Amino acid sequence: MGILTFLELKDGQIKKGSLSAITCARNLAEKTGLKYDIVIIGDNLEKAAEEACEFGAKTVFAVKGIQGYTAESYKEAIEKVINESGAKYFIAVGTSVGKDLAPRVAARIGAGMASEIIEVLDGETFKRLMYAGNIIATVKIKTENKVLTVRGTAFDKAEKSGGKSDVKFIEIQPSFNKKRFIKVEETKSTRPELTEAQVVVSVGRGIKDPENIKIVDELADVLGAALGASRAVVDAGWLPNDYQVGQTGKTVAPQLYIAVGISGAIQHVAGMKDSKVIVAINKDPEAPIFQIADVGLVADLFKAVPELTEKLKKLKEGK
Repeated sequence: MGILTFLELKDGQIKKGSLSAITCARNLAEKTGLKYDIVIIGDNLEKAAEEACEFGAKTVFAVKGIQGYTAESYKEAIEKVINESGAKYFIAVGTSVGKDLAPRVAARIGAGMASEIIEVLDGETFKRLMYAGNIIATVKIKTENKVLTVRGTAFDKAEKSGGKSDVKFIEIQPSFNKKRFIKVEETKSTRPELTEAQVVVSVGRGIKDPENIKIVDELADVLGAALGASRAVVDAGWLPNDYQVGQTGKTVAPQLYIAVGISGAIQHVAGMKDSKVIVAINKDPEAPIFQIADVGLVADLFKAVPELTEKLKKLKEGK
């Protein structure tokens, strides 16, 4: 028996957002007395496996032979590792990949599942968010096998613990061949990845026109921040889906979150309310965003944001 923790890779490196799953696994290990393992999947895994070895797992399973993510191939890989390791728990962070993969693994191994976990109470009892984070439910999973997805912002990203885990490389040829991975097309940006950035500047429909987004762009550049957006901006086609923060977008918890022209609808707040410091700029004093903001500025964003940008530039230049 044990705990299997799934870490996502990008360009052969472990995604920092996945490290929250290790923290959850450590908490679960303390409650149950079980050991936790790590599984990574892909090609050219030597570097990622070496890094994964430093997080205190009993064994790092590196599954080779799969190029690119498809739920079917990853599900087969995870099932093979579970059978080999005897794991009774499978944990993944609730990213788009984690949300896609975990239910399939649960169905495959006959496991009960809980998503959006924010706390481990014991080996079968967990707290999870419901209804866009408005309700915290305490749930029990009574099946022998259990699958969990973790709300990444609820658990700190695990630090390396020293020591070296055993590494086991496994070669697999997925049997499902009706779907194949071709390529990934992603938005190229010199900015930090949205879910891993320390500072996020997000823009809402208050920007009025896609041409005006450059105002917020400049602020993000000065701060070295990632650029985010509300669903209204994405639905309007002003920014790509990759930028969306919220219940149906990405969940972020940076040190600083600046909401520009965002009203603060519950769907958006669900994706950013765990941010350490929230700053809101909106001309409507009744905007719901001010209810959760640490700092609120009631002002015309077309005047306030350029002024803020200029002052920050001067501070950086030491003037």
